[in-house]
Amino acid sequence: MEGLVPVQRLPVRVDSPSLYRCSNVSVSIRRSLSGFAMDKRIRFTAPSSQFSIRAQQSDLKESLAVSSSSVEDKGNALRIKEWEVEMYQDELAVSQGIRIRRKPRSKAPLGYSGPFELRLHNNDDADSPRNILEEITWYKDVEVSRLKELNPLDALKKAVENAPPTRDFVGALRMAQERTGLPGLIAEVKKASPSRGILKENFDPVEIAQAYEKGGAACLSVLTDQKYFQGGFENLEAIRNAGVKCPLLCKEFVVDPWQIYCARTKGADAVLLIAAVLTDLEITYLLKICKKLGLAALVEVHDEREMGRVLGIEGIELVGINNRSLETFKVDISNTKNLLEGEHGRQIREKDMIVVGESGLFTPHDIAYVQAAGVRAVLVGESIVKQSDPEKGIAGLFGRNISHT
Repeated sequence: MEGLVPVQRLPVRVDSPSLYRCSNVSVSIRRSLSGFAMDKRIRFTAPSSQFSIRAQQSDLKESLAVSSSSVEDKGNALRIKEWEVEMYQDELAVSQGIRIRRKPRSKAPLGYSGPFELRLHNNDDADSPRNILEEITWYKDVEVSRLKELNPLDALKKAVENAPPTRDFVGALRMAQERTGLPGLIAEVKKASPSRGILKENFDPVEIAQAYEKGGAACLSVLTDQKYFQGGFENLEAIRNAGVKCPLLCKEFVVDPWQIYCARTKGADAVLLIAAVLTDLEITYLLKICKKLGLAALVEVHDEREMGRVLGIEGIELVGINNRSLETFKVDISNTKNLLEGEHGRQIREKDMIVVGESGLFTPHDIAYVQAAGVRAVLVGESIVKQSDPEKGIAGLFGRNISHT
């Protein structure tokens, strides 16, 4: 199983029409119906009269018509089942409080009659994304489909076999906190964002990554989204090949296992999984893939319900709290404190999870605030990437030099 919630495609069995034996005549019929190739060979033998030939030709045409109709019916039945699976996936997401739709809702197959029939007319906004995260997610679905055709999953799996070993992303954060007494820094290599536009005009990902490492970053986050953040998997690969020792997080909007395999081949040591987009089942499945590939997973939440969901999933070591609503882009760092209070905070401490504070962190006061709330690492991009000297930007963020020197 390599799809998130895969639909098993089974071949449709088509009964062969009656075989007619005929001397010196061979007819080959090749058709493609509903995505299924059909290749039937029918042989005829010369009957005793011209009337018999016409009669048998008529019977053959009727038999073929019935067979074709049967294939069309079965093909449409399969399309209906696949569409219903898609609708059930939407139902599951809604039941878990997921407001971000993964892609535009497709129209029901012709002649559909079933459990979703009554809701087909209440779908006025189906063709338009409702916020920026939904827009990005819809685009990712199309983009990944195209990339999978250019670089199939089987090819990526072979490439993974020759990829260098992953570095210990979680261990690097723990060591940084022990060394400095401050949250471990995941410094973000980012050229632009949908909310802020261009952050760094003269953008050299390798140069920035090297400056971050020199300034004391424990790990790096590399934006790989091209359309909305002007990043790319090539940046991740370039930083890894340049000899940067910091473990690398692939900052991507993951909607398909293909992206995780791709990240692994490009040098990632960790990937981002966004609870606002993925169901519990999908997160669980993707975590298994990460474990198989030796990757850490930073599972990002935005609100109480997402935090509750994530705490109920086994195998999560890193939880990111994003203080920016990915629906409105409004930032409030008190979100971190609110989500770490009470029962959630107790469970996190009990499981020895590392909480990563994200967004809205610009000053030593901000760092101190989220650290007091229970954060053990921070992911910071804008406040340091915009600096002419990122190394000094890191020192300014923490209020002192946190480099190894």
